[in-house]
Amino acid sequence: MARRHAGFGGPAARGLNALLQLRPILFALGLMLCTIAATMLLPALVDLADDHDGWEAFAASSIVTFFAGGLLVLFAYDENPGRIGVKEGFLLTSVAWVVIAAFAALPFLGHGLSYTDAYFETMSGLTTTGSTVMAGLENQPRGILLWRALLCGMGGLGIIVIAIIMLPFLRVGGMQLFQTESSDKSEKVLPRAFELTLATAAVFAGLVLLCAFFYWWFGMKGFDAICHALPTVSTAGFSNYDSSFSYYKEPAIHWTATIFMALGAMPFVVFIKMVRGDQTALWYDVQVRAFVGFLVAVSLIMAFWLIFTRNISFFDAITLSSFNVTSIVTTTGFMSDDYTKWGNFAIGVFFLLTFVGGCSGSTAGAIKIYRLQIAHMLARSHFLHLISPSRVVTLTYNGRRLPADVPFSVVAFLAIYFAVVGLFAVIYAGLGLDFVTSLSASATALGNVGPGLGEIIGPAGNYVPLPDAAKWALAFQMVLGRLELFTVLVLFRPEFWRS
Repeated sequence: MARRHAGFGGPAARGLNALLQLRPILFALGLMLCTIAATMLLPALVDLADDHDGWEAFAASSIVTFFAGGLLVLFAYDENPGRIGVKEGFLLTSVAWVVIAAFAALPFLGHGLSYTDAYFETMSGLTTTGSTVMAGLENQPRGILLWRALLCGMGGLGIIVIAIIMLPFLRVGGMQLFQTESSDKSEKVLPRAFELTLATAAVFAGLVLLCAFFYWWFGMKGFDAICHALPTVSTAGFSNYDSSFSYYKEPAIHWTATIFMALGAMPFVVFIKMVRGDQTALWYDVQVRAFVGFLVAVSLIMAFWLIFTRNISFFDAITLSSFNVTSIVTTTGFMSDDYTKWGNFAIGVFFLLTFVGGCSGSTAGAIKIYRLQIAHMLARSHFLHLISPSRVVTLTYNGRRLPADVPFSVVAFLAIYFAVVGLFAVIYAGLGLDFVTSLSASATALGNVGPGLGEIIGPAGNYVPLPDAAKWALAFQMVLGRLELFTVLVLFRPEFWRS
């Protein structure tokens, strides 16, 4: 009979293990670290081929990461593993992002960054935020540029899988509305989650390859095409150039980015349905229709604003507005122009766009379209009750009746979201940042958007001048927003560890 591990050493550890199945969590973390270690070899090979000594940093980081991951796998291996329930799901989802970033930051140390900057850059990539503390990107070795792009790709794919499988299962922020066959109301994740993960990875890889092909076709170098395709589909915003997409003058490249940023912010489950034969799935999804309609409307408004204020042609105006509006709404963070110079009206619009986000089950961050739709439904229902108190209003979404707990989850999410933005804005102001920088930094970090407002972190700036304490706080906000707030905040409740 196979031997079961009884638990960890002391009474306290055994008590904690009784409340939480820690071995499956540690085993999963170990496998993730081993995967990260293997991925580090790709940029190492690129630097080695370029005869750049940066490969040594990747090789050393890979060894350290694989050693740590291997130890966790050996220590936590169990022939009869325990199941991952709700508590384990919360802990694994949160801890994985923090631990993986801690090791994935190691290669940056070999390229001159402090650990604070390295962790910030890594967390920004993994959470698909796109904020950077690296300047002079044009002069960086190709290995580190590829690593930044790979971080975006791994983070983008990872958050899609979590959003489709784990967050509905954990009933976070209204995500229970999107439960699939692999995320039900019981305290387990079904075996079909593996099939869904493979399908999601295939769709993600297909979009990345298609995006890279069109980038290359319209004039990008092959390496740049790959390094920009990963952040584009991941809505991450890392570029190989300080000037981001303003480096490229070909409009076709900008339109390619606009289209694939929008695709990356759409529900990947819908793409899977389309691949399996349901060609109308994309159009009949109410999120997608609202998302596309919103992008078109705001892009047209900003295009006419540019025509009247800058006296440029309609094509140039719609190209500029569509790219930058889509970049901010999808929380990508690329820029093709410094929109803070478009006037105060534009600055106000782009600040509001920071909060919107894409669809559920996508790589986009921020509040997301479906929550805004549900908030609108609740406000409308409230007005109807004020007018006719006895009137019964049935709330439906995507043709299905809204589960009773979803409205409360959405309202709670919105309340905490804006409270966190305000709280951290005060913290950054206390660290010496001006009001505009503090508020926009807080909003963009929590929304995983990337560029903020002001001279320091605006579209033409970066996060290099910020104090280290602000960078750590921003990194925490990034993971907080990426994992939909509650997934992380629940760990700070004493009841989580007692019940």
